Amino acid sequence: MQDTTCSRAVRNTGFTFMAATTLLVAASFNPLRAADTPAALQTDPAGWTDLLPASGTEGWFRIPVPPGAPLGRDQWHVDTDRKVLVCDGDGGHDMLLFGKEFGDAIFHLEFRYVRKEGATGYNSGAYVRNSKDGAIWHQAQFGDGKDGFLFGVSPVPDAKPKFFSLKNQVTDNRVKAAGEWNTLEITARGRDLTLWVNGAVTCRFEQCGQPKGFIGVEGEGYHIEFRNLKVKEIN
Repeated sequence: MQDTTCSRAVRNTGFTFMAATTLLVAASFNPLRAADTPAALQTDPAGWTDLLPASGTEGWFRIPVPPGAPLGRDQWHVDTDRKVLVCDGDGGHDMLLFGKEFGDAIFHLEFRYVRKEGATGYNSGAYVRNSKDGAIWHQAQFGDGKDGFLFGVSPVPDAKPKFFSLKNQVTDNRVKAAGEWNTLEITARGRDLTLWVNGAVTCRFEQCGQPKGFIGVEGEGYHIEFRNLKVKEIN
């Protein structure tokens, strides 16, 4: 270690050992951030299908959460000037699903919450391989500068569908605060679902029991915008 001005000052106080110990403890609470990796859309831009409707929500359908609950006001529309899908956040809890099933595919999207004075607990998500009625679902959860994990209900061989949550896998918080744009990709390949958020994979689910299903986004009481909704099927 070089003899810097800082280290000389510490020695001069007579507390070299204590200062060094303090620095080590502080360093232990500053984990290294995972190295950034580019999005699949950026590295291989060919072969993607744009899912954003020209207007309205043509080609998409809504189902309530939980299944069988009353479906609230239609809270989704497209801002055609900005090419953004908007959830007003005043139509209850629902899923907006694209009207085609996908098996192995990458679902790319960008999202941001529109901040509201006094609002807290911002909550939404994105889906892959859902059943048409929403009873089977695999969701990427994202909040206000937190979350970025997969959870849901997935089929299990010779048993009832099972709830899972990978919240504890997330050690590198990648989700930005409400008001900022985030980029997210869910890759479904075989039984593996991988979630990539703002530059890095945050978690991986290796027991998906649904070989294909519907992709979509969630409305759960908050004003949220989505753009660059794209899907790419993979072999």
